[in-house]
This record gives sequence, structure tokens and C-alpha cells, in this order.
Amino acid sequence: MPKNDNMLAILWMLNSGVKMTAKQISEKLEINIRTVYRYIDALCASGVPIISDTGHNGGYSLLNNFIRAPLLFDIEEKKALLHAAVFAKEAGYPLSEALGNATSKLKMYSNQEQESILSRHLAGFEVINRRGGTSVQPVLAELEQAVANEFSVEIDYRTSHEEQPKNRVIDPYGMVYWNNKWYTVAFCHLRNEIRSFRADRILQIKRTQIIFKRSEAFSAREFFMQNLLPDLAGKDGLISLIIEGRSEALDDLCLHWFLGHHLKERTSNQAIFLLEEKSIHAYVPYFLLSYGKSIQVIEPQSLKEKLVAVASELMEYYQL
Repeated sequence: MPKNDNMLAILWMLNSGVKMTAKQISEKLEINIRTVYRYIDALCASGVPIISDTGHNGGYSLLNNFIRAPLLFDIEEKKALLHAAVFAKEAGYPLSEALGNATSKLKMYSNQEQESILSRHLAGFEVINRRGGTSVQPVLAELEQAVANEFSVEIDYRTSHEEQPKNRVIDPYGMVYWNNKWYTVAFCHLRNEIRSFRADRILQIKRTQIIFKRSEAFSAREFFMQNLLPDLAGKDGLISLIIEGRSEALDDLCLHWFLGHHLKERTSNQAIFLLEEKSIHAYVPYFLLSYGKSIQVIEPQSLKEKLVAVASELMEYYQL
């Protein structure tokens, strides 16, 4: 660990209010005890009021209330930061190595009692993410730099319906984590419009010399959600989707990322959604098939017919 980090670590440990000997500090930081003495002298020379007590119960301590800066967190703040780090790592956070170093320091700069408390809280706290395939962290790291520094990147991007990737230049405006996947919202030079790109479909990425300027009012989150779930309030041509069934199945449907956005009314045994007809026929049958006999479509009749057609196609496919 660099000298400055070690000196800061000593400051944090002494600020915990526990008296520590040079030997304890050297063991904690895994440095030579003579180095501890040099760091203590350097801190004292810079004006830090370190008190040195000799004797059997001696050790170093700080003058009361010397440091009360935001840099020093209480136990609840440390716990919250460590828990947040667990979520970030599982989401494939692009700066996971730096995050790991930061959390290690956070635990290291705690006194023994705090360290024990943090370990207990972390031991029973788990986050499971449905990650698979190759890591997108290198791509995310490049996108994060591009968003922050406003430079364009050249990517090879393959959509779900294309076998061959297309090369394009994009201006990344922001990054969004949604439904266990990372996206970037970017201006596409090829299409001449703002679009969303899935990070795991970016096969190659490299920086360019092109600089762009993002509007301060632009929100990647708002753009992404508006395109994913547009507001249909007041729009003509909407029809009701009425579904009856078991309460547990209806609860799950009402929490669905797409159907839940269009929920109009819910009773104990029925849910009513208001959607465009094309969405009902294009997407909804595939959402509902997995619920089997736990639900029943009441309206519209056209959706019932579409469900029969989809189920028949599947049956024919597996009978071949």
C-alpha cells in the first residue's frame, strides 16, 4: 500500500477512539514497526495531535474530537456502502477492482469491534444475479469513460435478428442497468438518432478522436424507459385485456415489467390491463403461455385465438 494510504489508515484507526500500539498498527497494515514510527512522526509534524502513552497500557491515540470529516463514516454508513458494493459487483460494475480495493480499505480502517459487526452483517447478505456468457466489464469500462469524457466510440454491434454485426460510431450519453442487463443510450451516427444498445451485444469497442457534447437536460433513464414503456394515457385505439385466475398468478402478472405498466384495475380474481391491440397480439401471448391453467383470458376473443395458434404451432413443432 502506498505511503499516503498507510498514513491515512493510521489516522482512521486512531480516530476510532481505541488506543493502539505501534506493534498492533504494524500487524494490521502488514508493515515494519520502524515504518510505523516514521509515519507517526510525519503525522505529528503535519499537525495531527497524536498522544503517546508509555507503560503497560500505553499506545497511540488522537486528541478527542480531532477529526469529524465526511470522509470518516459511522458503522451504519460503512454497512450501507459495503452492502451497496455487493449489489454493484453482482451487476457487473465496470470498476469492480477499484470497488474491491475501496471496500477492503473501508474494513481495514475500522476498529476490531466495527470489523466484527461488518463481517456479521456481510456474512448473511447475498445477491444472486443471472449472469452468463462472457463478461461485459471491458465494454462497460470503455463506455463509462466515453460517457464521462464525451468522446465517441466505434463498435461492432449485433442485434438479436442479425447474424452479422454492423460497424457504427456512437456517442454514449449514459449507461442504464435494467432487468439484469447493461445498456448504453447513445446517438447513433449510422441511424442519425438516439438509440439504446445492449452492452453484451457489443462485440468490439474502441475509442475515436471525435468529441461530442451531451445536453445537460438529457436523461438516459427517462429516454430508455419512455422507449421501453411509452405512456399511452389518452391514446386512441386502446383495448382492455381481462384476465382471471389464481391470486398468486395475477399478482405475478401485475408485477410483470410490461403488463404491470398497463394495469388499469385489479380485484381478488381478476386483472384488467389497457394496451394497444398490436402489443396484445405481438407480445402478450408469449408472456401468458408459461402460466398454463392458472389464468384464463376473458377478453379480447382475438387473444384467445392467438394463444390457440401459438400453442398449436408449438405442438406441431415438437411432433415433427
